[in-house]
Amino acid sequence: MSSDTAGRYRVGETALLVVVEAAEPVVGGWRRRFDRSAAAGVPAHVTVLVPFLDVARIDDGVLGELRELFAAHRRFTVRFEGFGRFPDVLYLAPEPAGPVRALTEAVVARWPELPPYGGVFAEVVPHLTVAHGQPEDVYQEAEAALGGRLPLSASVRAVELWGSDGDRWRRRARFPLPAPR
Repeated sequence: MSSDTAGRYRVGETALLVVVEAAEPVVGGWRRRFDRSAAAGVPAHVTVLVPFLDVARIDDGVLGELRELFAAHRRFTVRFEGFGRFPDVLYLAPEPAGPVRALTEAVVARWPELPPYGGVFAEVVPHLTVAHGQPEDVYQEAEAALGGRLPLSASVRAVELWGSDGDRWRRRARFPLPAPR
């Protein structure tokens, strides 16, 4: 999720997320303390695409396209067995990551003007953020505290559209993934 210099999110910003409800009891407390998106109302999740279209551009046609696009992907299960790191992020890595990447690739193929994370990163790594922008000792403490609670599994049954009012994020739409055949 991006923010402006005042530490708030951009009004009208949207994101496509895989909400991982099963992770909330495990990482929720850490996220509320050390990931400001949690304090803004964003549940434990793996990002499919951020930023997506500005909320003013999302109409029934876009919602229909998203519904159709995600209907082409089946439900899947991911496991979070361990931690990963970016320079300023501690995260849980979903395995397999391929189905999440496929969702991202499908959205970007339809909206190529919307690269993941604004095109800042050469490679997009699916992840569930536990802590962001914290000192190393916080990451080590979180790993030690949470390691015994892994692995955890989650069924991915939908992609959700979330939007920001500048301070809070709220779910705006949910796009179910069909059951496996």
